[in-house]
Amino acid sequence: MDIEKAIARLDLARKVRLLTGSALFALHPEPEIGLASLKLSDGPTGVRGAELRGGTIACVLPNATLLAQHWNTALAREVGEVLADEAAAQQVHVVLGPTINLHRTAFGGRLFEAYSEDPLLTGVIAAAYVRGLQDKGIAATPKHYVANESETERRTASMVVDEKTLREVYLLPFEIVVEDSAPWAIMAAYNNVNGVPATEHTELVQSVLKGEWGFDGLVMSDWFATKSTAGSANGGLDLAMPGPGGPWEDRLVAAVRAGEVAESTIDDHLARLLLLASRTGAFPERAWPRDLPAPDSPARREQLRRFAAGGMTVLKNSGVLPLQHSKIALIGRHAIDTVAQGGGSAGVRPPHVISIADGLTSQLGDAVSVVDGVEVRLRYAAPGPGVLKDVRATTYDANGEVLATRDMEIAELAAYGGWAQGAASIEVSGEVVLDEPARVLIGVRGFGDWTIDVAGRRHATFLAWAGGIVEEALLKPPHWTAEVLLSPGDRITARVREASALVGLITQPVPRAPADAIGGAVRAAREADVAVVVVGLTEEQETEGFDKTTLALPGEQDALVAAVAAAAKRTVVVVNAATPILMPWLAQVDAVLWAGLPGQEAGDAVAAALLGHIEPAGRLVTTFPRADADALNLVPANGELVYAEGTAFGYRAQTEPLFWFGHGLGYTTWEYRAATRSSADGVIGTVSVEVANTGGRAGKEVVQVYLRPRDETVRLVGWATVEVPAGETVRVEVRCDPRAQRSWSDGWHPVTGDVLIARGLGDVRVTLPADQE
Repeated sequence: MDIEKAIARLDLARKVRLLTGSALFALHPEPEIGLASLKLSDGPTGVRGAELRGGTIACVLPNATLLAQHWNTALAREVGEVLADEAAAQQVHVVLGPTINLHRTAFGGRLFEAYSEDPLLTGVIAAAYVRGLQDKGIAATPKHYVANESETERRTASMVVDEKTLREVYLLPFEIVVEDSAPWAIMAAYNNVNGVPATEHTELVQSVLKGEWGFDGLVMSDWFATKSTAGSANGGLDLAMPGPGGPWEDRLVAAVRAGEVAESTIDDHLARLLLLASRTGAFPERAWPRDLPAPDSPARREQLRRFAAGGMTVLKNSGVLPLQHSKIALIGRHAIDTVAQGGGSAGVRPPHVISIADGLTSQLGDAVSVVDGVEVRLRYAAPGPGVLKDVRATTYDANGEVLATRDMEIAELAAYGGWAQGAASIEVSGEVVLDEPARVLIGVRGFGDWTIDVAGRRHATFLAWAGGIVEEALLKPPHWTAEVLLSPGDRITARVREASALVGLITQPVPRAPADAIGGAVRAAREADVAVVVVGLTEEQETEGFDKTTLALPGEQDALVAAVAAAAKRTVVVVNAATPILMPWLAQVDAVLWAGLPGQEAGDAVAAALLGHIEPAGRLVTTFPRADADALNLVPANGELVYAEGTAFGYRAQTEPLFWFGHGLGYTTWEYRAATRSSADGVIGTVSVEVANTGGRAGKEVVQVYLRPRDETVRLVGWATVEVPAGETVRVEVRCDPRAQRSWSDGWHPVTGDVLIARGLGDVRVTLPADQE
């Protein structure tokens, strides 16, 4: 298709119309030139589709940090291929991912969606993911460009970053992904950078991204991030999302006619959009593949279990793992209600989520006794199958006439951006699943004017505040609960007028006092050979839109672990979280398995890792602080967040953390021997080292190479993964990336220094001095 001829056939208004969305996740078609509507979907860990809640069933992959903990580009590419198939099955052209912002501070609420704290690791993993997607004709959209490392005041705050830090750290993963995989789109962030909105930052978008790096793809805004008309159009933004409406459309037409924006600028934006459409099969329209694996197919389940288990990380092990015990007490709310994914726009409707309890008992049967733990949530989630049945949602117009009715698996739906949008009122109902009468906590969540009935009897009427920002409406909606005596077959019906964003029922057992829950856990631990305590975070802490205020586990989980460890013969802690937590009980327990947010196959993956069916050979991608005070601040002051630490954050700050970046024990032991390096003009090309598996089983090693310059921060410059049988030795060649061996001062300059060959910076095995070749 000739893009220039297509543009010439359109008048200004029709050109501009194509540069704003037609809906929340779609673009306008243009039959005049044979352009179909492009469909977009959030997709860092699954292709959600157009519905914010309750949409198409899709694969829920392990979260980004868990995938990155493989340190494996082949696996990252396979992840991209899976997501490409998922997108094609839904006829989605553009996946909004990967998220390649960095883990600047462990308080970041959205870290679970981003790969790591290191720019090289992040960029290389992201580039492989992009290749996996785009080789199958689906566009990737690395995001959020740039310096979007916190959620607090993200729509308004200005990130104050010096040029050296911006170039060496925060721009570097974007530079790598553009250079190595040529993504077809990039998303500009909400925040300002040094006082200029990212969506209209001429220097960063026009000069660096499109000019210096030669990016030929499309730059789209984050959703509702565009803050101006002429400024953003002239600053390099190509597509303002979502639509219809917004700061472009009629206002952009007027800006062109007023001479504020050149029509040639509009033509450039449209050319990039049509190139994206051509690459993804919307210009002209593509034929979509058929017979792709279903999200719950055996092939997909095997892949997702392997993705999850292999990235899990053994943080501590005094010989208790892999499990070889005949009587196991499995303890904790996360064992029963395992968290598969984080909160926010990355959320996906899975075909199932295998709990850790189900995964381990499916392998060991009666050898496992399952005991609930303490409460882990302040806000209750909507119930799924097994708690309610015959769940239905109905929408009504202003006259009370039914607009639509749907059967639901989960008693929650989006009132915004989905099939229920525009309804005057929404009703959600379900029949409670009980064997006998019981006192149950019931309620609702979401902004609006609510009524709630139980078995046809009006139980409550109340008004939840109808204001708030998008993040609060979707991610922290208000809730109301009451303890009610229910009988088998009772139906709970909630109806809301003037709903905003999210509508959901709450139905769950009445919470136990922490002392009672801990007492039951201690009794079970005393009777077992080993206690496996599962703790973690939930989507309340790991979510888009909000940052954490502490790294401590919520509720009384620390007290639970300490009490079990004091009573049990051996204690293993499984952490169902993606981002660092404090571990005051670390010295008391025998082993810690970092399980991340493992996706839909969570329980089977954790069981495979605990039992050694798949080695949890992951290496950390984030430095774990010892205390809250050791983590960097992310709360802006007077609208600015100053990156005062420069390049010295995470492992580069060279403190003594709880766990170092790169740490991970796996299930065998290693020796490093006979290391050499090759250099040219002071730049390290390769590092070679003999690696011996000295343990009793085969294992995977991640050989990490760091550069320690005299006057600069230490930095990762290369790594290699290798699988070695027990008792064997292999020589490993690590290619070192020159892009990590330079510093910025009015241009790039090479840096030299000592070479560290390590199993994480807390376990350096070989040091090659700077003057040694």
